[in-house]
This record gives sequence, structure tokens and C-alpha cells, in this order.
Amino acid sequence: MLNIHQDETVEGFVICRPVGELDAFTVSQFRQSLAELASSKRLVIDMSGIPFVDSAGLGALIGGIRRTRELGGDVAVACDRPTLVRLLRTTGFDRIVSVTETVEEAMAALTKDDDTDGGNHGANDKDLAAGE
Repeated sequence: MLNIHQDETVEGFVICRPVGELDAFTVSQFRQSLAELASSKRLVIDMSGIPFVDSAGLGALIGGIRRTRELGGDVAVACDRPTLVRLLRTTGFDRIVSVTETVEEAMAALTKDDDTDGGNHGANDKDLAAGE
């Protein structure tokens, strides 16, 4: 089972907090939530409540990032679970999006990107397209 909590900060960040396993059985719910949040200007996905993610979950995450960016927004991922962070780095996920340990660091990364490179984190269409 997957529960997804959504909050908006006074600074205009939208925080998506999925809690539970993100796999082939729960991915449609996650994909739908990300689609609903795709128009967010600054979206933080807090993966700290996810003990397990499979390839379907990673694909949904990448698809959500791509849709948000297509609509002019930006995304950062926060995660304090070492095994999940290792997976994200091993798969090159951190090349397409900022991966930080805390939500606060993710918000800071998005604010910094607004000031510098427009928030694209050096990602290109090839990197994003490879995820779906």
C-alpha cells in the first residue's frame, strides 16, 4: 500500500511525500499523483518514506519529472534512506535531478537553480527520455 501526502509551503514549494513501497502494484497511484502535481513551479518529492522502489517506480518518477519540466516547473528529490540514495546514484538518476538528504536541502537546490541555470540540472532530453 502507498499513501501520498501533499503539502504546499508558504514559499510556493509543493511537497509530495509518498509513504510505502513503490512498485508495480502501487505505481499507478504514484503516477497519477505526479500528473496532478505536474503544473507545480517547484516540486519536491520526499522519498524518505519509501523503503523499496522497483523499475516501474523509477520510471514513474522520471516521467513525473519530465512532465513537470515540460510545463515549466522544476523538481528535486529528497531522500534520507542510504539504500535508495545509492540506487538513485548508481542508475544515474542524480544526473537529471537534484537528490538531497532533506526536504530543506531540496528546496534550497531549487531556489539556487532558479537563480543560475533555470533549474534544468544539466539534464537533457535524452536523459529524461531514457526513463520512460
